[in-house]
Amino acid sequence: MTLSDLDVARRLADAAGEVILPYFRNATTATDNKLEGGFDPVTVADRAAERTMRDLLAKLRPEDGILGEEFDPKPGTSGRTWVLDPIDGTRGFISGTPTWGVLIALSEDAGPILGIIDQPYIGERFEGTRAHAQLRGPQGTRRLATRKTASLDEAILFTTFPEVGTEADRTAFQRVAREVKLTRYGMDCYAYALLAAGTVDLVIEAGLNAYDIQGPIAVIEAAGGIVTNWEGGPAHDGGRALAAANPDIHAAALALLQED
Repeated sequence: MTLSDLDVARRLADAAGEVILPYFRNATTATDNKLEGGFDPVTVADRAAERTMRDLLAKLRPEDGILGEEFDPKPGTSGRTWVLDPIDGTRGFISGTPTWGVLIALSEDAGPILGIIDQPYIGERFEGTRAHAQLRGPQGTRRLATRKTASLDEAILFTTFPEVGTEADRTAFQRVAREVKLTRYGMDCYAYALLAAGTVDLVIEAGLNAYDIQGPIAVIEAAGGIVTNWEGGPAHDGGRALAAANPDIHAAALALLQED
């Protein structure tokens, strides 16, 4: 039986979760720091989960490329690339918060065509393709749909770090934050999942890599939302991202980000 791309992505998420969960909230889990002069943690769980997904792709989609956080890119011959972040939110992972996730995307030249945000500890999986937007979790399975909030003064905004990007980036972010109803911090990829699920309106971040954003882009777009960079262009290569629930709230936030 030939597996669909979505079935392959689900198998990747299942396999990654099985590898990761024994390390979560485990005091013996080893953590290394990848950033000299700062703190960018990576655990044995990150590396083991990505290796497991790569091994599975070698069997199921050997012609496709792979771009992952922990190991070198693997070129493919199909023109398609699987984009993997085995644990997005490693700081949350090592702190014991269930706000990290496994990010999986299948990407073509124009960007991702499929994405999964998977939180195996609480059993939530957010899926998006061009024809499918679904949340499966403890409360059952339902279609994902973003909110219709049109005004910033009714919007809920998320970002992972209060110190968003550069000083200029922080100034731009604060212009938006001053106008919204509520600003929250620290959710990593789970904030994008909540946007797709229709509980928040905006996620604004800077300093992203492709593997941080491609899975969320596919999920959010499938649910009816919009993800661009701060100039209104494609965001799938990383950098500064504005994820919004609908065109109205996106336009309002983008205008403030672009003010001089």
